[in-house]
Amino acid sequence: MKIVVLLKQTFDTEEKVEITNGQIEEHGVKFVINPYDEYALEEALRLKEAVGAEVIAVTVGPERSSVALRTALALGVDQAILISEQENLDQSYYLAHLLVESIRPIKPQLILAGLFAIDSGSGSVALQVAELLNIPHASAAVKLKTGTAEELGLSGEVPWKEQLALVERDVEGDAEVVVLPLPALITAQQGLNEPRYPSLPGIMKAKKKAITERFPGDLLQHDDTKQRIAASTTIRMDVTPPPPRQAGTLLQGSSEQQVKQLVGILQQLNIAGKEGI
Repeated sequence: MKIVVLLKQTFDTEEKVEITNGQIEEHGVKFVINPYDEYALEEALRLKEAVGAEVIAVTVGPERSSVALRTALALGVDQAILISEQENLDQSYYLAHLLVESIRPIKPQLILAGLFAIDSGSGSVALQVAELLNIPHASAAVKLKTGTAEELGLSGEVPWKEQLALVERDVEGDAEVVVLPLPALITAQQGLNEPRYPSLPGIMKAKKKAITERFPGDLLQHDDTKQRIAASTTIRMDVTPPPPRQAGTLLQGSSEQQVKQLVGILQQLNIAGKEGI
């Protein structure tokens, strides 16, 4: 069994985001594996330990993204692939095509990814990968099992005899259970597992492991693919921080006086909203 894990290197969640000349400042920033991708990676490693799967981690990004791949190798990933791209990291359709062209020759039975990246928050790249590969997908998985219908206790309930994925997915506070035939793509929600930390021996071994580097020019050679990507291009014109939060108003007087003041403020806000102020 081959499992591909889609990773993205993102800002550490403790980092303060600073914007310079309309661009997010990266100098001196600590980067980590996207937290939701950590759940996907952990699940792949657990499947590796359970069924002897081969795990391949793939990411798109600049050279610094190799650090995330080194971490994945230290955790137990068998292969790592870096698709070297510096500029067009906000083009989801383009990124999906790069990933697909790298994944297709591997022919994985399962593709795992995080529910979304904490920097962009779109959660669209992995689902576009599934669409381009024409395979089923399930998002926001909180439980995952693989096996035949008999092994999963589903004999007579599903029409497929090959390997399946039994997925419990989070649906806005409730849960839904779905069954997918493999190959399939599944995105991981928080709670799927508890990600492990790399061991010191794993870190030392990872330093000696090779990372395969691929380039967009080699992956995207068909003119029709280039035309579809060009037709879907979006351009990020500017990035601005949110406006500073205004100081709050402290209401004075008795409870009755405070209520009257609050009602007056709400009435003024309602009038301003209606007038488009």
